[in-house]
Amino acid sequence: MGAWLRNEAYDRGWKHIERASIAVVSIGNLTTGGTGKTPFAAYVARWYRERGVRVAFVSRGYGAHEAATNDEALVLDALCPDVPHLQNPDRVAAAQIARLELESQLVILDDGFQHRRLARDLDIVLIDATNPWGYGHLLPRGLLREPVSSLKRAHVVAITRVDQADAGELAAIRRAVEAANPGAAIAEAAFPATRLVGAAGRTATLESLAGRSVAAFCGIGNPGAFRSSLGRLSFQADHFRVFPDHHNYSRFDVEALDRWTRQLAVDAVVCTQKDLVKIALETLGDRPLWAVEIGTSIAAGRNALDAQLAHIITRSAMTT
Repeated sequence: MGAWLRNEAYDRGWKHIERASIAVVSIGNLTTGGTGKTPFAAYVARWYRERGVRVAFVSRGYGAHEAATNDEALVLDALCPDVPHLQNPDRVAAAQIARLELESQLVILDDGFQHRRLARDLDIVLIDATNPWGYGHLLPRGLLREPVSSLKRAHVVAITRVDQADAGELAAIRRAVEAANPGAAIAEAAFPATRLVGAAGRTATLESLAGRSVAAFCGIGNPGAFRSSLGRLSFQADHFRVFPDHHNYSRFDVEALDRWTRQLAVDAVVCTQKDLVKIALETLGDRPLWAVEIGTSIAAGRNALDAQLAHIITRSAMTT
């Protein structure tokens, strides 16, 4: 009821939607947990940068410790070093700063679907194919932030992790999306692993750990997807630890991981980029610590997605 009332307030104009004097592309989701927003946001940012558009990320900064930058921003900095990132609970103000002080032409609103106050020119919603509807219930019973019918606000729906679902499951998700929003463009995306990266910038091939025993840990919204990805890479991840999403690793946590690793007969320790940017160590328990870097691959609907992204450039003549 609360989610419905809030959306009704914005839809009926009882709550004011503010338009910044800059183009806004929102990337969000319906559920809590990981749907791949960070790599997808990086993909969109690079898409615009390749076309000469000056871009900035804007986010609330959820999960940041005190005045620090949160894990998603740190990963975006690594993936898109030429794109500034503003974190501010007042995202309208952040968008204005991006235009006036950074001379940005477009902002990408990270995790913005539920943020109704800032008007957007394009709303992209990600649906995780491994758990598309958050167990079918709103929080706290399920993982939905708002009802599936809210997809009617989306311009683009991107079904992610399609490589982890079969054809029948994808077809059912598509039917549900089309029922909620017949006019939305639909794309499908996967997040393939690209290489191993270390805290100091060293890199290694994925094949270097294939068939070898590793200890793995993560503090992300969808730890099961990470563990599945290690199996597909042929990493022998028999030892796996899970921390809460956006976990800020304390000295105690790092020391516990170090002791745990020393007790195991493993060749390396593996985590996600979101974990590595917060731990920032080259080794744990005298074993090399690697993060699996992932990219974004558009498996279907690329033309429809490109058309929606390009429409923002055409309308605003940003490249002039």
